Amino acid sequence: MAGNSFGKKLVLTTFGESHGVAVGGVLDGFPAGIRIDTAFIQSEINRRNPAKYPFATTRREDDKLEIFSGVYEGLSTGTPIAFLVYNKDHRPEDYDHLKELYRPSHADYTYEARYGIRDHRGGGRSSARTTLSVVAGGALAKLYLFPEKISITGFVRQIGPHSLPDDFTLADPALVLLSPLACPHEKTTQKMLDHLHSLKEQGDTAGGVISCIISGIPAGIGDPLFNKLQSDLARAVFSINSVKGFEYGEGFRAASMTGSQHNDEFILEDNLIKTKTNHSGGIQGGISNGMDINFNVAFKPISTLAIEQQTINRNGDQITFTAEGRNDVCVVPRAIPIVEAMAALVIADHMLCT
Repeated sequence: MAGNSFGKKLVLTTFGESHGVAVGGVLDGFPAGIRIDTAFIQSEINRRNPAKYPFATTRREDDKLEIFSGVYEGLSTGTPIAFLVYNKDHRPEDYDHLKELYRPSHADYTYEARYGIRDHRGGGRSSARTTLSVVAGGALAKLYLFPEKISITGFVRQIGPHSLPDDFTLADPALVLLSPLACPHEKTTQKMLDHLHSLKEQGDTAGGVISCIISGIPAGIGDPLFNKLQSDLARAVFSINSVKGFEYGEGFRAASMTGSQHNDEFILEDNLIKTKTNHSGGIQGGISNGMDINFNVAFKPISTLAIEQQTINRNGDQITFTAEGRNDVCVVPRAIPIVEAMAALVIADHMLCT
């Protein structure tokens, strides 16, 4: 199986399955001399842990990160950084009843069609459990970006039909931490919680939208024509499980705007070139212009439902089944550190290539 490595100069390779021994990765190309704050890396991993969120899977892993190479006396050495997290609370027997069937909207059939074999235990390599390696690699990328004063902030914009007000702007990132769903708006959070509670009782699931803001990135990062910053961000984000949509700046709204409405006029402020508005989302011609980069990511509802569904098995027999096990009602809040990690890896990679 190819496709397990990501990046040009800063390359992350991940390994592991949902119910295998461990998940982990190797980050190659990381510069030497960077202070490696293992407590920070662990805190980023903990952000995706389901124990932090309501309506998440009841699988409980301590997710303790172990680093095996590339760090000496607290500093990166410039050699590959290898790390892993052992799986402990795995229950492969929960998936025995799924071994012969193809679950709707999962990777069961497509993996088997591609490779002739699949790991049915929680989806194996296709499981979102593997994103833990991405978060660890992204945390290392953030440590590289911190001295450059670059910050990346994600938050939940929408769950199901409930979304932030159209005129909402994130004035204080601390508001994200106050919400159990990482939505920085109290009234919207409550509507989301009520909606998820109702879906849980029905055995159904919800999708949503994550917004992400990258601040402090200088102008001049990115390369045309096929290495544009926004295209690399989109490619990275689309590799995340359940992602079905990506837009940056005004995104699809730009299609209904006029040129005079969408154009960002340049101004000089404090001897810095800026734009009066930011409809472009901080990227023009595939290269950063120094303004905040902002994008939205759409996630589909989780495909594992606690209600009866129709499908077929390997013999082609039509069957009725109900998924068993420990499953999320909505994964969107847990996906924020994954989105941030992918953004950090892309930005770091582009800056190292500059």
